[in-house]
This record gives sequence, structure tokens and C-alpha cells, in this order.
Amino acid sequence: MHRILITTLLLASAQVAQARDWNSNPNNWANSQGNWANNSGNWANNPSNWANNPSNQYGGNRVYGSDGSQQGYAVPRGDGGTNYFDFSGNRRGYSPGR
Repeated sequence: MHRILITTLLLASAQVAQARDWNSNPNNWANSQGNWANNSGNWANNPSNWANNPSNQYGGNRVYGSDGSQQGYAVPRGDGGTNYFDFSGNRRGYSPGR
């Protein structure tokens, strides 16, 4: 019982801590996938863009897995953050901007 309570309290406090950091919050429009700047429909983020294409051996924006294989690509955002996509164009995460 105590283990469940402690785990619940830790999770709740982590969510509250995250909510306090508005720059990192997924509800912040700057981080939202609904924001055109973060959407794979935007050419800069699109997997069809040669800069993001896995066949482009000179692409410098690759994201690699722990086994060394290419997992996707990273696209810098105008606010200093970065969006991370898999090669199908699915946004997998972000690092917040300023």
C-alpha cells in the first residue's frame, strides 16, 4: 500500500513540477504539434524534404538509437528548441526553446 501511495505522490509531484516550467510544457503553443512550426506538414519538418530523408547520406540532423541505427531526424526550431521526428514524419518529441 505504501509503495502505491509513494509512487502516486512521486508521479503527481513530477507532473506539477513539469507544469511549472511553462517553456517545457506540451500545452504551451510553442511546443504543440498543432503549431505549424512543429508539424510534419511543414516542409522544414517533412520526411520528403531531402535534408530529412534517410537516403541522404550527408544529412547532419540524424537521431541515432543506442544500437547506432538511424531512428529519425531533428529539426531546429526558430525559438532555439528542436523537434524530433521518426522517418515517417511522426513527431516523437521536442526540446523546448527559450
